[in-house]
Parts: sequence; C-alpha cells; structure tokens
Amino acid sequence: MDSNEVRKRWAERSGEYSPDYYAYYGPNETSDLIREYFDSALGSDASILELGCSSGRHLSHLLDNSYDDLSGIEINDEAFEVMDNTYPELAERGTFYHDAIENVVDDFEDGQFDAVFSVETLQHLHPDNKWVFAELARITDDLLITVENEGGEDSDADENTDGSEDDPESPELGVNYINDEFPLYYRNWNRIFTDLGLAEIDSEARERDMFRVFRK
Repeated sequence: MDSNEVRKRWAERSGEYSPDYYAYYGPNETSDLIREYFDSALGSDASILELGCSSGRHLSHLLDNSYDDLSGIEINDEAFEVMDNTYPELAERGTFYHDAIENVVDDFEDGQFDAVFSVETLQHLHPDNKWVFAELARITDDLLITVENEGGEDSDADENTDGSEDDPESPELGVNYINDEFPLYYRNWNRIFTDLGLAEIDSEARERDMFRVFRK
C-alpha cells in the first residue's frame, strides 16, 4: 500500500476507529496519563499540538483541565463536524489543521510547541514519510510524547519496511495490516527519537501500546 492510499483510507475512515467512534468513547486513561504528565512537567499556559487529533477527545480533556493553547492536525474532515457537535468549546477555541501530518509540519517554526503528542497515529505513517520524525523533533520545544503500538513477540508483522522485524535495534520493525484494511507500522520509537537528539525520560509498557516521553 503506497502513501497516497494510506492517506486516502484515513481521510475517508468511518465506523471503527473513525472520529464518531472515538467521540463515543470520549476521554480515557490515556487522556489522563498525558494530562498528568503535562501537569507535572509544564504549565497550563503550554502550547500543545496533537498529531492525528480526530474529533478531539484528548485535547478536550486538556481544555477541561485549564489548558487553552491547543492545536491539532487531522486528515479526516468528518472529525471537525463531530468535534463541533461533541466538543464545541474545543472547536471554537482550538487551532486545527485539516490535512495530512506530512503536509503541515514543515510549515511550523522551530520549537513552536512546548509539547507535541501522538496517540496511535504515528504508527500509521507510511515509511515514505518518515522524514516527518525529524520535523517533530524540530518543532518540539520541550516534551514529545508517543503512545504507539510497537509490536512485540505476539505481533503478527507480515512484511518488513526499511528494517528487519528480527533486529530489535532497527527503527523499522515491520508492518501489520489490521483487518486487511490499513497498515500499522511497528517502530522502535526510542531509537528513532534518541537518534534525533531527544532524551527519553520516561516509558511505560501498556496492554496495547507503549507510552514514551522524550525531552529536548
């Protein structure tokens, strides 16, 4: 599946993993974990960008807890209709970019955001666009948080990307097609972002993903 097809499938996504799907479930334990980390490391005046914000459940949770300089990137236009209905205050007060991540990030200034975070979004970025990772390190002034599925012994990676699923030191560990619909690229996020000059200061293995915190 090439990068154009990956973008198209997420831009048109409905049903499971769609903006409606995430709005239905609302903020969750991941929302709490991210907010608690921002509370301890930043302040409520921090500028925050979410990559792949969908209808805004994580950003809405931050807004409800006194954060007001909030931005998001989202490729699916339905997300903004759902946001208007479900999180109207966020829709009004936040800054949003309706586009693919790779079409937006290089327009930002160096260190434009105090914090950048991604929840199960970067794992779907096609290998052709892995240059984006360096841009994320560039636009982050302080904290970068990734909450991504990194694979593991029980993962069913059915083909390789640029690296080898047999090499734990490789940044690219393989790809798994979820329900034969869209690719999930397993990556070693520690290796990727420490190679880009960030320091990992915290991590937590969770049931379906890995929570990692990096600092400039």
